[in-house]
Amino acid sequence: MSNTEFHRIKRLPPYVFAEVNAMKARARANGADIIDLGMGNPDQATPQHIVDKLVEAVRDPKTHRYSNSRGIPGLRKAHAAYYKRRFNVDIDPESECIVTIGSKEGLANLAQAITSPGDIILVPNPSYPIHPFGFILAGASVRHLPVGMENGASTDIDSFMIMLERAVRHSVPKPLALVLNYPSNPTAEVVGLDFYRPIVEFCRKHGIYILSDLAYSEIFFDNDPPPSILEIPEAREIAVEFTSMSKTYSMAGWRIGFATGNKTLITALARIKSYLDYGAFTPIQVAAAAALNGPQDCVQQVRDMYKQRRDVMIEGLAAAGWEVPSPKASMFAWAPIPPQFAHLGSLEFSKLLLQQAEVAVAPGIGFGEYGDGHVRLAMVENVHRIRQATRNIKEFFRSNAGSVAASKDPAARAALLESEKAKA
Repeated sequence: MSNTEFHRIKRLPPYVFAEVNAMKARARANGADIIDLGMGNPDQATPQHIVDKLVEAVRDPKTHRYSNSRGIPGLRKAHAAYYKRRFNVDIDPESECIVTIGSKEGLANLAQAITSPGDIILVPNPSYPIHPFGFILAGASVRHLPVGMENGASTDIDSFMIMLERAVRHSVPKPLALVLNYPSNPTAEVVGLDFYRPIVEFCRKHGIYILSDLAYSEIFFDNDPPPSILEIPEAREIAVEFTSMSKTYSMAGWRIGFATGNKTLITALARIKSYLDYGAFTPIQVAAAAALNGPQDCVQQVRDMYKQRRDVMIEGLAAAGWEVPSPKASMFAWAPIPPQFAHLGSLEFSKLLLQQAEVAVAPGIGFGEYGDGHVRLAMVENVHRIRQATRNIKEFFRSNAGSVAASKDPAARAALLESEKAKA
């Protein structure tokens, strides 16, 4: 029985991040002070008024019973009010909204609800792993759309539409759905409504659903809030959007998110969830409603915090000789691997940073093969620790200056790579 290979598990590749995480654990066990910029795990406490509401609700024995897989009415109404306030979009909390146990769960279960074996799903690459693998686990085939500035500038709608039209033309059967994610994890790219409009028109024409992941809707800088695809009235005919409380209110461990939009997709998700869960613990939902309905200064504070961290990180990396684009949104910087290390690929480069700079990052290959030229840095350490990380990286670059010359000589590059792999 130990050699049993299960069908769905076989469709999943080895988890790239596991290797870096194992190295990180070993280093810490040996006393290393690892500055962890790898996982997008908020380090701030949930605002006190939200915690207080949780405590109040949990003292009521009535909340200890099974909840509702669709989410309690008060939370769905609070979410609809948020959409009206933030996007000027009217949402029916009964038929166009469902509470999920985090946006990740919602997307994965919607994939199970709507996918038949052999269906084709269009997914950006690089992308957050659940976007392709939620559908792969459901039996779909994924067609990747290379995005990112080095892959055709995903924020250039003309380039994106050419790629989308080509993908649909050459797909048999016709694609079932298209996944979008802006602000993007991992690339931090943002788009405006002008990006969404032709995509909505095209997908309506071809009968393709759109699944929009808007988890970073509130983590934006420079007073430029990301739009919702549902601001386009026709989008409601084909689109559903996923949002999350995790980053906005530092509630990652609470596992609360939402799916909003097309009634057919919401009904499908509600039906499958009715078989799988009883919804999130009621006191958590009560507290989430208090977060949405209550004072929003805590959201601005989170935004300001990430902006400060972003500025310190980007400036510090530039001083170290690493030019990284400054993200306009999200809690991530998408950093091209410096030329002298490009031959290593993102996984080996991440290992070197961990070993020699004591800084953990997420290798871009973990987000798809088109991400292998980058690593993702999460702004989940305080300003002091981020400054220390950039100093460590600067020293790492200085001590590896020989790699610059070697990277220009194929024979020397091969020898250097073997040496670095041996050290790993």
